[in-house]
Amino acid sequence: MKSLLALVALACVANAFPTTGDQAPFTVDYKHPGFDWDLSAQRLVQIQGQPPVWMSELEKIQAKARGIKFFDITDTPDLGTLPRVKANGSANHHGYNASTQVFPAPAFPSPNATEKVEPILKKLSTDGPRKNLQHFTGFRTRHYRSDTGKQSQAWLKKTITEASSLQGFLLTQSHTAADNITRINGTSTTDDGIVIIGAHQDSTNMWPFLPAPGADGYDGSGTVTILESYRALLAADFHPERSIEFHWYSAEEGGLLGSQAVAQAYEGRVNVLAMSQFDMTAWVKSGTREEVGIITDFVDPALTEFNKKLVDMYLDIPWVETACGYACSDHASWGKAGYPSCFTIESAFGNSNKNIHSMNDRIDISPEFSFDHMLEFSKLAVAFAVELGGISD
Repeated sequence: MKSLLALVALACVANAFPTTGDQAPFTVDYKHPGFDWDLSAQRLVQIQGQPPVWMSELEKIQAKARGIKFFDITDTPDLGTLPRVKANGSANHHGYNASTQVFPAPAFPSPNATEKVEPILKKLSTDGPRKNLQHFTGFRTRHYRSDTGKQSQAWLKKTITEASSLQGFLLTQSHTAADNITRINGTSTTDDGIVIIGAHQDSTNMWPFLPAPGADGYDGSGTVTILESYRALLAADFHPERSIEFHWYSAEEGGLLGSQAVAQAYEGRVNVLAMSQFDMTAWVKSGTREEVGIITDFVDPALTEFNKKLVDMYLDIPWVETACGYACSDHASWGKAGYPSCFTIESAFGNSNKNIHSMNDRIDISPEFSFDHMLEFSKLAVAFAVELGGISD
């Protein structure tokens, strides 16, 4: 029965884009200057509730256009397959190395570091995000298979490196898509876990060869939001007990390729206490109240409740519960690997930016695009880092 449903799902994507007369919008052998991409290449794709199926890159594009969310597991088929230990009667959220390493289940107490967090919040500004996003959206597209996508990755790496000159350490994770990863080293000599704050750096149009500035979705706003948090932490001479890593994933738009590769590299080897994803942080729909969308499906419940408490304590706007579905952003890769992950977005999902995956996803398209709103999410990332990372004495 599951195989039949999978075939039905694939059949649905065939009509994703109607043709006009004899002119079909897509052909498998389509080539475009500036792209290194074989649309006929076969990829192994995981759709919710279905066994993995093979489909071409073209079929992946069509599936995404139909709103079908998926993992492309071609390069990471074993992610999430390591055995788990049990804790408090439920599955532990940490993998372990089959030799000896076992990671204990985390606990997330109520936030209690106000006197340490608030001075760092004062160092946040909208100036850096505005400048960085103006440059970042200047690339024709940040699609991971495009020349301009590779150029945007290099520019972001250079920008992170400049920020890291204070005390951060830039790492790289090479695979089918280049991620940018940086770390603020912790002072603790015990392995009590690391904290990860993430966003994805790529963008795509619904038809990937068209321009995709990706100012908000997907995910220029999240990229510069966490970059500003990273800068403020370093400017405050932040020395955490736990190491804090900031991740900018590539190829999220291709089926969470970048985050899956990193999560697989960490699974069973690195004790990740918590991961927080920032994807779309700039939009305030006209006629609605300003708010933080707290994703409640396919996330860790305890970490999500902790995230709500951070919003209550440190932000000037309230949270609202919302849902985004299966494999909707990079937190899903960490959840699949067994690590606690959470996800915050710019609003309730129904009020989020509708210009995504189009040429109109720009910072100047509407007054609804708000750098002040983004700043609230930079506050949240700082609070997440300090409250879970601690500050060494």
